[in-house]
Amino acid sequence: MELAVKRAAEMAAVFMIGDGLMGLLQPERHVGLWRSDVTAVDLLVRPFGGRPGRRRAYGLLQIAAGIALSAQLRRKADA
Repeated sequence: MELAVKRAAEMAAVFMIGDGLMGLLQPERHVGLWRSDVTAVDLLVRPFGGRPGRRRAYGLLQIAAGIALSAQLRRKADA
């Protein structure tokens, strides 16, 4: 795998883990921070508005996906 692709995948994993953790620990503040007048951006967070439990569940999913991606990258590096 090319270095640029590896770095991009690693950055995606870090973002998923970090964003998931913030959504898990501070769901209302985190969703409020990402609300936007830009429709495309707001569409991403609108389903979580006023639903902290939903955002926490999504945060757990993001963390798991980020860890899985990181583990896959490590397996490829070790191969």
